[in-house]
Amino acid sequence: MAETKYIFVTGGVVSSLGKGIISASIGKLLQARGYNITIQKLDPYINIDPGTLNPYEHGECYVTVDGMETDLDLGHYERFTDIKTTKANSLTTGRIYKSVIDKERRGDYLGKTIQVVPHITNEIKRNIKLLGEKHHYDFVITEIGGTIGDIESMPYLEAIRQMKWEMGKNAVCVHLTYIPYLKAAGELKTKPTQHSVKELQSVGIQPDILVLRTERHLNEDILKKVASFCNVDIDCVVQSEDLPSIYEVPVNMQNQGLDSAILRKFNIQTNDTPTLGPWKRFLERRNKATEEVHIGLVGKYDLQDAYKSIRESLYQAGTYNDRKTVLTFIDSERITKENVAEKLAGQDGIVICPGFGQRGIEGKITAAQYTRTNNIPTFGICLGMQMMVIEFARNVLGYHDANSREMDEKTPHNVIDIMEEQKNITDMGGTMRLGAYDCILKQGSRVSDIYKKEHIQERHRHRYEFNNDFQEEYERAGMQCTGRNPESNLIEIVEIPELKWYIGTQFHPEYQSTVLNPHPLFLDFVTSAIANIK
Repeated sequence: MAETKYIFVTGGVVSSLGKGIISASIGKLLQARGYNITIQKLDPYINIDPGTLNPYEHGECYVTVDGMETDLDLGHYERFTDIKTTKANSLTTGRIYKSVIDKERRGDYLGKTIQVVPHITNEIKRNIKLLGEKHHYDFVITEIGGTIGDIESMPYLEAIRQMKWEMGKNAVCVHLTYIPYLKAAGELKTKPTQHSVKELQSVGIQPDILVLRTERHLNEDILKKVASFCNVDIDCVVQSEDLPSIYEVPVNMQNQGLDSAILRKFNIQTNDTPTLGPWKRFLERRNKATEEVHIGLVGKYDLQDAYKSIRESLYQAGTYNDRKTVLTFIDSERITKENVAEKLAGQDGIVICPGFGQRGIEGKITAAQYTRTNNIPTFGICLGMQMMVIEFARNVLGYHDANSREMDEKTPHNVIDIMEEQKNITDMGGTMRLGAYDCILKQGSRVSDIYKKEHIQERHRHRYEFNNDFQEEYERAGMQCTGRNPESNLIEIVEIPELKWYIGTQFHPEYQSTVLNPHPLFLDFVTSAIANIK
């Protein structure tokens, strides 16, 4: 296409309606029609990024290939579409304001008074347009975080209003809203949606398409009522019912013609509807899988979104093994030597989850000892890998005081140490080893057999590393260092070849597992867990 088209996705009534899933689904459907797309998230909070936020505040922190700590929605974008996101795909109010203030300090504004309009809104528009212009995408899908009516969202809505006015037919607004069901009255209510659209109209934005989130099927009368009261074409009102899996949303949206409606709004002729063959085959395998594989997640954050990418990677790997993955969260703070067997009972494999800080690490170490000595397939990720290393030092090498410098700065057996380049850093945000780095796999190792290649690239988020001074002792005792960064000599992977599956990675493989390209480590881990059932 000659000009980039812009799709804005907003949300109303309540938060957590699934704007990220709808945005990813739109991207998937347009991709299936042959268009080159990308998806961007604009978050209204004033943090520079979610890197310093507690997972209970904001779920997991997702990391892009170029090392940007971002919202977990970017994980959905990548899993659905196989695109690679960068720092340009994630913006926060904090970054917008910082950029404007930096320009003011340099004198770029020639002494003018800096205001929300036009300076903040212009910076928002610049970042949205830059993504399309720089990479020549056919479509840029921009999801606006938060809910209509939030004070924090106002500059973004004003920027969208201006872009729709300036671009005419090259900009479309998709508004996601909620139709609640009142059980006592036995009725579905459209009034919250009407108020949400009215709120959007009051700032000068007329939504082109409405997606109605609902727990009950909406009949034609309700759809017509919403269309009439909200000034939206009836064929541009679609419903998003609760589904067994988020991966069914693109098919549901396609069945209702969401992608066709969007293209019509852009005056683009629609051809035959894509078959979504590989995607539907994935769903078919997922729905047919009835036999279960049970995986325990040993961590300290008992909420779905804290380990979102790990959970989705395990679900995907289960599907490709024709199994239904059943995940059980196991609180590492509550694991002791006395109850570890009971806590881990019934699990076919264990993932020792990533994280930071002292809380819950002794439980992770105890879990790693139990799975190692009982030969249960175990996957340690980032801090999880470090806990496997510490456990081995304490119980195999005999260093009972072994620890990480993160937990005990004075430990004489610092088998996990702070990285050299991290020693003088005091700021917490955006200062870790972040993004994709090269890794060379040891020939003949389990991981080289899994990846089926020698040179890989994986994404990182950490400050501490395996202490190479101890490598020879580890390898003599049976824990092999089988992945290494060629530039820094950083140990990336450890494994115990004699066990069924006992592998730890310093990197986060879950960031690269997608629906149509599941990560080989997760695939092989789940295969091993299934074999462990037998």
